Amino acid sequence: MSLANLRQEYSLAGLHEADLAEDPFRQFDKWFGEAQAAQILEPNAMTLATASRTGRPSARIVLLKNVDARGFVFYTNFESQKGRELAENPQATLLFAWLPMERQIIISGAVAPVSREEALAYFQSRPHASQLGAWASHQSSPIPSRETLEERFRALEAQYAGRPVPLPPYWGGYRLTPETVEFWQGRPSRLHDRLRYRRAENRAWLVERLSP
Repeated sequence: MSLANLRQEYSLAGLHEADLAEDPFRQFDKWFGEAQAAQILEPNAMTLATASRTGRPSARIVLLKNVDARGFVFYTNFESQKGRELAENPQATLLFAWLPMERQIIISGAVAPVSREEALAYFQSRPHASQLGAWASHQSSPIPSRETLEERFRALEAQYAGRPVPLPPYWGGYRLTPETVEFWQGRPSRLHDRLRYRRAENRAWLVERLSP
C-alpha cells in the first residue's frame, strides 16, 4: 500500500459567500440538518483539541450536546486530561468532519464551564447506565485491569438500584464561545472552499474566504 497515492477527488458541491447564513450558528444548524438527512454516523461527534499550560496539545472525539447563540456545549469529567488542560488553558478547537459530504467545520474560541444547574439537567437526561459510568470511571487515570472498572460499575449498580444517581462533583459541561467558525467544502484539484466567520472588534461577524 502506498500512502502517497491515496487520494480522493472532491466534487459534490461548492460553497459561495451567497450561500451563507447571517451568522455561523444558523449556518451550523443548516449544515447539521443536512448531515442528519444524509444519515452521517453520529453527526454530533467532534474532535476536541486542547493544550496544556506549556502548549502541549492533545485531541480526542467528544459529542456535541447543545448549541445556541452562546456557544457549543459538551460534557466530561473535570479531572480528565481535557478537563485539566482546560483549567490551565481555557482555549480549544472543535472539528466536525463529515467526510461523505466532503465537509468540515472548524470552531475555535474560549471555553468556560456551564452552570451546575445546566449540567444537572443534562445528567438527569442520560441513561441510568451512563450516569453510573460517570461515577465508575476515574477518567484518564491508570487502572490495573478491565475487571477493576467492571467491578466498580457493578457495585454502583447495586448501590443505586431503583434510586436516582446524583451528579458527581467532578463531572459537568463546558461551553465553547466561538471567535472563528470555518466552513470547509471539498472541491476538485484541492481548490477547496473555505469560508470563515470571524468576530470583529464590535462583536459583529465578518466573513472571509481563505486560500485552500
